[in-house]
Amino acid sequence: MAGNMNDVLDQLDAIIHWCRQHQHRNGYFATLYKRMTLTVKQGIENMIFDDGPRMERLMVIFANRYLLAWESYNNNQPCTNAWCATFDACQQNDLAVLQHLLLGINTHINLDLGIACAQTVRGDQIHELQPDFDRINEVIASLMEHMQTALANIWFPLRFLQKITNNKEEAVLNFSLSTARKTAWANAITFSLLNEKMDTEHINFVDQRVVDIAKRIINPGRRLQFILRPVVWMENKDVSRNIEILKG
Repeated sequence: MAGNMNDVLDQLDAIIHWCRQHQHRNGYFATLYKRMTLTVKQGIENMIFDDGPRMERLMVIFANRYLLAWESYNNNQPCTNAWCATFDACQQNDLAVLQHLLLGINTHINLDLGIACAQTVRGDQIHELQPDFDRINEVIASLMEHMQTALANIWFPLRFLQKITNNKEEAVLNFSLSTARKTAWANAITFSLLNEKMDTEHINFVDQRVVDIAKRIINPGRRLQFILRPVVWMENKDVSRNIEILKG
């Protein structure tokens, strides 16, 4: 378990290194997540948040949910169904890099972020966290431009598709993230007001809803499958190289 944000970054580095060595696709999300963590850490140092120490506590609790899930999964120990679905999908070679990124984003934001917020601030005090919560979301949204550029480097024709469609892909991704952020905050308020038993029940309920979203990311329907098929065929198949591209 990480004790501070430097610990989080060190453990993310270890995951990324392992994934590069083993050609494991979990390295895609871990790389994006490290960039987000670094950006938030810089924001804390630059005092853009109302309460820097509280924000660091939140980010450490948030990260530990991912770090613990990864450790548990690799040791055949229980973890949330949503993380199991995300990590299981890393074994599939018929998914685009974008799908792996969205699977990690889906689980970590739709499930973990609300729980982490509620564990950082309980009861009615949760509302004091909202301005800083919104600033985190601005950081997440700002990384989408980098991700789009990196994905175009992994699948070269995407840069031409972006010009033709006037970057509609970015709008689609930001809409997805916007919905996830609203869900995370609603869950944060709910979790902060429930007792421990009801927390567990609600976590299980949210976990299953997140699994349902993951299934739609993996199998998005015939039309999107038709669009994604050439992406999967033409993407760079070297996982380690793709991770390096996502690092920027």
